[in-house]
Amino acid sequence: MNVGILYSRIRKDEKLLLNELRERDHEVEKIDVRKQTFDISEAPEAFADLDIVVDRCLATSRSLYATQFFEAYGIPVVNSHETADICADKVKNSLALEQAGVPTPATKVAFTKETAMEAIEDFGYPCVLKPVVGSWGRLMAKIDSPDAAEAILEHKATLGHYEHKVFYVQEFVEKPGRDIRVLATDGEPIAGMVRSSDHWITNAAKGAETDVFEPDEDATELVKQASDAVGGGLLGIDLMETEDGYTVHEVNHTVEFKALDGAVDTDIAGTVVDWLEQKAADAAENELEVSA
Repeated sequence: MNVGILYSRIRKDEKLLLNELRERDHEVEKIDVRKQTFDISEAPEAFADLDIVVDRCLATSRSLYATQFFEAYGIPVVNSHETADICADKVKNSLALEQAGVPTPATKVAFTKETAMEAIEDFGYPCVLKPVVGSWGRLMAKIDSPDAAEAILEHKATLGHYEHKVFYVQEFVEKPGRDIRVLATDGEPIAGMVRSSDHWITNAAKGAETDVFEPDEDATELVKQASDAVGGGLLGIDLMETEDGYTVHEVNHTVEFKALDGAVDTDIAGTVVDWLEQKAADAAENELEVSA
């Protein structure tokens, strides 16, 4: 198998995948998007023999454009452009989950400070304001009062990028000091972990402590439903525990798994490469059927 790794920086996650691929004697083409150009009419020569590409771009914009190019070239890419497009945007993410009937926090979207304030007042305090594009728990705000709401909305409205003028307001979910991340391939759980913190943002990038989570029947079913809702692929599904059961607050498409790898005994990289081998084999078989 000839695998392209699309990246902008090689982190521990990518090193785990690269080591596993090389140990199995797969050919690896490292594609640094910062140095690569993409032609709208034909694929660059370096891509000619690729069986599959794994998108590990840090920047959302690069990920979205690059995956679209690879699909235009007829090269299988993980994750698909459709999945990346949905997962990269919290509004699209929430809409996909809601439309698929997956339990997800109540959310409102507004485009002015005034209507955003109305949405906040509808939820009451506390509630949460999130950027529509972002990761690692950055720029999220727990709003505890009208004064705090007005200050944060004014700050966002004066920022230059149009995305800051899309106000994504969500109910504050009372959770037991932790949330859950499940890594899955096409809805099949590989491993899970709980992320615990005294802070309301329970994110490993924010210093949350991690421990093993064994998905029960309900969590396993929700992981499958959430994966299907965004188009499947190699995904990190984030769940919270409530009095009424689990709720899925986000699905991540260029998911990091180094924290999970350190928390569980499962061979994360090995299981992911098993799945990539099957995806490449299925794509090759489909191509033969089409050309026959």
